[in-house]
Amino acid sequence: MQWLDDLDDLVAAVGLIRERIRNLLLAVSLLAVSLVAQFGAVLLALRHPPLAMATAMILFVTLLYRAVTVPRTRNVHTA
Repeated sequence: MQWLDDLDDLVAAVGLIRERIRNLLLAVSLLAVSLVAQFGAVLLALRHPPLAMATAMILFVTLLYRAVTVPRTRNVHTA
């Protein structure tokens, strides 16, 4: 019976290690995508400045629209 408990502990330990590796891979992939997007934006700005400005304005307007239309959450600490 003890070996079943040890086996269960081993499976749980492997699961925890796998979760850490998954989180690390997600963070690395997010960093890579972010760097590629920034590099692409710089290249776009150097090659086609009007297109880069139009893209930036669309992103800015989208963020403004979202900031205005998303309902505010009530801060518990100030109430």
